[in-house]
Amino acid sequence: METLKIEILNPKAKNILKGLADLNLINIKREQKKSDFTSLLTKLRKQSDTAPNLNEITKEVESVRKERYEN
Repeated sequence: METLKIEILNPKAKNILKGLADLNLINIKREQKKSDFTSLLTKLRKQSDTAPNLNEITKEVESVRKERYEN
């Protein structure tokens, strides 16, 4: 089995692909786009020299929660 990524330029091509899928010759799967949050994380990590580790993230989350619930 071979997987290809195809960019559809003409709507007629989509109809042809649907026809092939109806004949069980191909399987069409929609690609899930990255969420905005995932894209933001990727962008921030590229700009950072060192990404925070899990302990640093946990400490930050706990401090924000503590501050929020004290009020």
